[in-house]
This record gives sequence, structure tokens and C-alpha cells, in this order.
Amino acid sequence: MEYQLLLHLRLGIILSVLAGITYCKHAPASLFSELFGSHTYITEAYFQKHDTLIDRVFQDFISSELSHAFCDKESFMPKLSVMQRRLVGEGSHRRLTSSVEIGFQPEVISKFHTFSCEALVIERLPSGVFADPFELQHLTERGVFSGASAFGDTDLELPTVRANRSVVEVHVDLSSDSLSRIKNGWELNIEIPLHARYAPLGNHGYTRVEFASPDLFVHCIVKADPLNQSCIFSSTNEGVRSSSPVIVWEVPSGIVKHTKVVSVVTFITAVLGALSIFIACVCYSKISVYSGSKQS
Repeated sequence: MEYQLLLHLRLGIILSVLAGITYCKHAPASLFSELFGSHTYITEAYFQKHDTLIDRVFQDFISSELSHAFCDKESFMPKLSVMQRRLVGEGSHRRLTSSVEIGFQPEVISKFHTFSCEALVIERLPSGVFADPFELQHLTERGVFSGASAFGDTDLELPTVRANRSVVEVHVDLSSDSLSRIKNGWELNIEIPLHARYAPLGNHGYTRVEFASPDLFVHCIVKADPLNQSCIFSSTNEGVRSSSPVIVWEVPSGIVKHTKVVSVVTFITAVLGALSIFIACVCYSKISVYSGSKQS
């Protein structure tokens, strides 16, 4: 009995070790493990240190925290262009689409099989707009993105006046067969589902929400490196080109001068509703009493 117990214990240990080895071989290695430890996203590391999104603070974070990882090889520096951006759909649920071109020098493309690269698109959303993390997770599970997540204030119920800004970070594997190839590069079509929050009162019946250009990066590691530590991180803050106009979303909102009228109508409706419920209860009670006395 003791021998069998010892044998089962050894088998359990061996199986656990084999399972761990298999997981390490097949689990997707985070390209940021060397830079941010357990963090998978740049934005995740930012919100680990900061509570809210402030553009200036975010840019300083990128410059300081990623300075040691920026690509210092001019021959490898990619050319990134935001060719087109637009909002698709109507109402409070729309999709922000971006067409991004990533180009490399011909000599880099010829050696690209020795790298493992992914493109990063970071959308710093304006106040009044947010992305549903569950939708992004669903897109990742379907293989649309190699990774996608929302950070910051992702509470779906908060109105604009009570909510902070949020960020969406999308990763796209450049080795995917589903990508559109162009000469010496790729064309990425990124589509992010967005939702509008309840806007504050205004004078025009809508609130203008403007989207700035996204932050674009290309991150690569050398496949031949057994530790996957020889990474090349290319920031595109200085070299990115954009030919797309500013995107504006006119979110419907209440009109200030209608406040009194709406308040009066709401109050009268509430009173009439309560009165009708009271009358219905009184009438039902009388009918019940009358029916009971008639049966007796």
C-alpha cells in the first residue's frame, strides 16, 4: 500500500513537470515580459502607476519608461501611416475603424522571418466614450487581435461628468496569414467597438467628441535568441504620418433651456402615475370586499 502511494506520488510529480514544460512551450510569451514584468500591455503598466489618463503624463511615461527599448537602428525603423479613420454606425454604439500601413526597408523584409513582431495601436479615448472590455476579449478569442484590452475608467454605467478617460490597446501579430500584404509591409484594418456615455446638458442637443491620432508602435524579438530578450522596440511618435482628418462624434445630449419643461412634465407624469396606482388599489380592495360579502 505504501509502495503504491509512493508510486502515484512520483507519477503525479512527473506529470506536473511535463505539463509545465508543455505550457511553457505553447503559452504565448508576452513581448513585454522583459520590459514590464508580468504586464502584457504598455497601458497596463501606465495605470499601475497612475490613476487617471493625462496625455502629458502618458507621453512622459512612454519617453521615460520605454527609452531603453526604443529602436536605435535607422535601417530597421518602420514607416507607419494612418491612412484612413472613420466612425461606422449610428446612435450611441459605433465602431472606430483605422487603416494603418506598416512598411520596412527591403533588406529588413528579406530577413523578417528571423523576427517575431507585432503592431501596437493605442487609442487614448476622449471623455464621453469608452470601450467594453468584454467585447475586446471576445474579439481576441475570435483571433481578430492577438491581444486587446481597455484600461482606465471602464464602468459602463457612469455618465460623462462622473467618469474618467480610458484607453484601448490592441496588438496585431504581423506573422498572421490574415493580414493584407503591401509592398515591403502590411496594411492593418483595426476596428474597435465604442460606446457613448450619457453626455452633460448643453445648448445644441449634442456634445462634440474628437478623437486624436492613435499611438503606434512595432515591437519585435529575435527568434534566434533562446531567452527572447533581444527585443527591438520602435516608437512611432516622431515618424508616424497621418492623412486622415480629425474624427468627430456628436453625442446626443439634453438641452439646458428644456430643463424646466422636462422637470415639470416628469413631475406631473410621476404624480399621475402614483395617483392611478392608488385609485387602482382602492378599487381592487372594494371589489374584493364586495365579492367576499356576496359569497358569504
